[in-house]
Amino acid sequence: MTQPQNPWTRQQQSGQGSSQLPPGPVPPQVDMTPRGPSAPQHGVPAPAEDQRLPKFAIPAADTLWWVGVHGGAGETTMSLLLPGTRAAGHRWPIPPPPVPTPVVLVARTHGSGLRAAQRAAIEWASGVVQGVAVLGLVLIADAPGRLPRVLDDFADIVGGGVPRVWDIPWIEEWRRGEDPTPENTPDEVFEVLESIYALRASNPADYPAPY
Repeated sequence: MTQPQNPWTRQQQSGQGSSQLPPGPVPPQVDMTPRGPSAPQHGVPAPAEDQRLPKFAIPAADTLWWVGVHGGAGETTMSLLLPGTRAAGHRWPIPPPPVPTPVVLVARTHGSGLRAAQRAAIEWASGVVQGVAVLGLVLIADAPGRLPRVLDDFADIVGGGVPRVWDIPWIEEWRRGEDPTPENTPDEVFEVLESIYALRASNPADYPAPY
């Protein structure tokens, strides 16, 4: 499986030049340890058919896919942020065996987005999705400011069903329809990209699949 291209260069201010995310080896500051289950689990009931995401076939597990679990989740934005990755169009990308393809779920932090993320996490955990290795879930803020307590608590529950959770803050420029650029992207997003890129660059065989 080939590695994705390096993420685009982050331009530093005050004439400090530029820096790139690591090309392959995992930097020591990136914690690779899963916080939740890293593989499907026995005994988890699958959602009803009409509650599952569609699937589509891909020829090989050759890149990382962003799976937006609802419309407007932000999977296209994430694919723009990390060159060499692809948006799955709110579907599971299924390669031929034996190598699973790495995916990251993407959702907004409003109630319906979190419920959709929970359904997708349950679908994966039940084992009915063959051939994907879920690395984690990206939650993109749906509004400026702090999440209401009820949504924050629900996000914690949803996040407990996937290996990792990354948070993307509200970015006003993106709301206005501007494409992500180094100038309108805060440092927190670069930290998320560094973590996901490091996971993707590691051995994909380390992530089990229910084949």
